[in-house]
Amino acid sequence: MRLLERPLNGDFKLVSFNDGNPPPYAILSHTWIEDQEVTYKELQEGTGQEKSGYDKIRFCGGRAASDGLQYFWIDTCCIDKSDSVELSTAINSMFRWYQRASKCYVYLTDVVVPDEVADAEAFPITWAEAFRCSRWFTRGWTLQELLAPPCVEFFSKNGKRLGSKISLEQEIYKITNIAPEALRGRSLTEFSIMERISWAAARTTTLKEDKVYCLLGIFGVFLPLIYGEGEGYATLRLKEEIAKRLRGQGTGKRLDLFV
Repeated sequence: MRLLERPLNGDFKLVSFNDGNPPPYAILSHTWIEDQEVTYKELQEGTGQEKSGYDKIRFCGGRAASDGLQYFWIDTCCIDKSDSVELSTAINSMFRWYQRASKCYVYLTDVVVPDEVADAEAFPITWAEAFRCSRWFTRGWTLQELLAPPCVEFFSKNGKRLGSKISLEQEIYKITNIAPEALRGRSLTEFSIMERISWAAARTTTLKEDKVYCLLGIFGVFLPLIYGEGEGYATLRLKEEIAKRLRGQGTGKRLDLFV
């Protein structure tokens, strides 16, 4: 995997590591803004600083440094999406990458805390409603980004810490209906297939197939990506992989899980 590093001169650069043994790193969870995210190519060429997405890179790099982490990862610019093999590998590895992160920072672009509020955690009244309505809770990919990492911290657009998935557990439960035990890190295999499916039911993705692909890590399965196959065929392939996994485990669980 590639990680971002900010050397002493302040310029960000990509460094490649063996996926099996990367150094400690932070990871970003966010929602994309069309035409405003810095791509792998732009980062390589040293361009894209005028995009609003570059603020996320600065934010994540700064937070990582303050937490004593030299490296960090952001999906928009650490993956060469023009390479279909790399993209497929990355999506199938995504859950594990979030799971291994020392810190996951959730950057909420639609939550702003007033500048005069120095301690946002102490005054949730100033941001609680925006937090509940945040687009981040409606997207398919952010489900695994909430569940996989052991440490998830939420931040406003202006970089104020709102709390963690543990301190905000009850609020997150009300928004997502995800069991608190899952938020605390209990193995997802201990939750039924139907319950895990329900967590994603109301979430959306830009591409139809991604509504299925974003569940791969939730079920611990791997699939080659076939964009253009449609949600229905992708769902059938996911069911087949889950069935194989269950047969291998000898559970005998039923698979009448999708509508």
